[in-house]
Amino acid sequence: MEPLNAEDPVSIGPFRLLGRLGVGGMGRVFLARSAGGRTVAVKVVHAELAAQDEFRRRFAREVAALERVGGTGTAPVLGSDTAAGSPWVAIGYVPGPSLRVVVGDEYGPLPPATVKALAGGLARALVHIHTAGLVHRDLKPSNVLLTVDGPRIIDFGIARAVDTVADGGNLTTTGAVVGSPGFMSPEQVRGEHLTPASDIFCLGSVLAYAATGRSPFGTADSGVHATMFRIAHDEPDLTDLAPELSGLIRACLAKDAAARPSAAEIAETLPVPDPWLPADVLARLGRHAARLLEAETAAETGTGGAVPVVAVGDPTPSTPLPSTGSSGSGGSRDPRGSTAPQAPSPGRRPRRTALIAGLAALAVAAAATVTYTFWPDPGTGGDEQKNKGKGDTGSISARPAGIVPGAFLGAWEGVLQGSPDHPRETTRIEIAQGAAGAKNAVYVQVRENELCMGRSRLVSADEDKVVLGESDVTTSVPAQRCTPAAHQTLTLRSPDVLEWTSGAAKSTFRKAPTGTEVVPARFLGHWSRIPAPEIYGENDDRYTSEVTITQGPVGAPVVSVIDGYPRTIDGVTTTEDWSCGTTSVLAGVGNMLVIGPSTRDTTAWDRECQEGLSRYLVVDRLKGKDRLLIYPMLDGEPNEYYRSS
Repeated sequence: MEPLNAEDPVSIGPFRLLGRLGVGGMGRVFLARSAGGRTVAVKVVHAELAAQDEFRRRFAREVAALERVGGTGTAPVLGSDTAAGSPWVAIGYVPGPSLRVVVGDEYGPLPPATVKALAGGLARALVHIHTAGLVHRDLKPSNVLLTVDGPRIIDFGIARAVDTVADGGNLTTTGAVVGSPGFMSPEQVRGEHLTPASDIFCLGSVLAYAATGRSPFGTADSGVHATMFRIAHDEPDLTDLAPELSGLIRACLAKDAAARPSAAEIAETLPVPDPWLPADVLARLGRHAARLLEAETAAETGTGGAVPVVAVGDPTPSTPLPSTGSSGSGGSRDPRGSTAPQAPSPGRRPRRTALIAGLAALAVAAAATVTYTFWPDPGTGGDEQKNKGKGDTGSISARPAGIVPGAFLGAWEGVLQGSPDHPRETTRIEIAQGAAGAKNAVYVQVRENELCMGRSRLVSADEDKVVLGESDVTTSVPAQRCTPAAHQTLTLRSPDVLEWTSGAAKSTFRKAPTGTEVVPARFLGHWSRIPAPEIYGENDDRYTSEVTITQGPVGAPVVSVIDGYPRTIDGVTTTEDWSCGTTSVLAGVGNMLVIGPSTRDTTAWDRECQEGLSRYLVVDRLKGKDRLLIYPMLDGEPNEYYRSS
């Protein structure tokens, strides 16, 4: 936590501000205290977003929906003013570390019984979220907090309103990709309309992580687009998963949304026992609470004095809290600033009372999680370090500094064969920060009938040159066709141009867009084949081709095609028609789209259909209309389409 700046207010609504927890692309997050002594996080929207009427309307609807959830299995909304000059919302602290911290840093994979209890608790929270009309859309280990009374879900709702305005569209319609790679659903990867079933798929990934310590589809470290491709097409890696968890998790991870169980069905079959966490985890929670309480106490008083606290997650308000706190349910300030816990109240088990008293510290000290509870900012830090104040990483270990100069970071694309206007082979390299030896470069190579994705190891880097060595193949279309990329050298020529060499091969690469939404708007939508009676004669209307292009990242299947033809037998056209559906993975962006080989869509496939070539797409104008040209990655004429929607 950082002290308030001169321009920060001293109070917002009924809440007195104590310090600044973080600043993200969507707003500022403050630590605050209510008049009754309850500790809250207040999120204040940036002025430029507050000036947008559409954002305000969506913000108000989302806050109202969150209030309907009522804090059941989530962080409760304690106050808001969506009509204020700077709209804000206040939520309560959740007393517990994240599942990612517990599994990834402190304890390791959880026992099967605990994972079942986790599934039941999260399913109950999702029932309330879905009943309130929300789809969480970003359920992942860092958004699941573990408390004595069960798991809690954070970080949902308001991001939908913010992203909708930022992108100029409706996030619940086709074309939006929102979520965290590694813990997304196939629908999210494809940018489709999201239903509660999407959260169930994400729940399956979270449970697999809790049980094995790994994401079932890999992490962003293996390449964002490769991970998303596996989510959409591959079976999950459930190695080492306990047999008693396999049925539940595999059901949640069904590619077909209709085949997944509902949150209510899971909640009905999986109770949450008390205690539900292993003894070692409970002990770690207590030690974690003590460390964080000391840190937050010093931040508020500057002298190490006492801080009033309240356990947000305690369902029994009459439970005594440490004598350092006061709450709306009767706590009193100890003038000596003692941190000794009061005696347990009658009728409660001493163990549970003592543990809740220890965890009450997290009501004040949850800066490690609250700084991105409502505003994930993909431009700041990694998955666990978003919206952190400078130097503040909470309970997350700082990542080692990398050696890659900033000018090299991002995506670069070039043509290896052919010309920039008519490529025959292309390569894309996306470079992330990393130390020597890290596999921090993701590549995509496309040629006539092959797409290869992989990771390359960083050998060295200096001001104007990056050398990449050993590589792994992460995706091959067709399967098992690709070989790892050879050593590559990238030499910077200007901020937007670098020279790529690999052995005797050489090319010029240029900066390219990166992120989860890189398809230019001019390509998006539905396209229909331009009639060509001069080619097909009287049967022209039976030769159909429909193309749909959706938003997404490189590595995601964003182009789908359904072609229709009259069936011919021995050269004679019959009255029977047949159709072929294919999808293609995005492999490059810029003034054109490069897509990998078309692969069959089993929902529209005939025995005479064939999987196709890699292609590139261009949009121009013809007779005052947008025209889509789809060229094969070899010498040939393009297919022509007009926009139909």
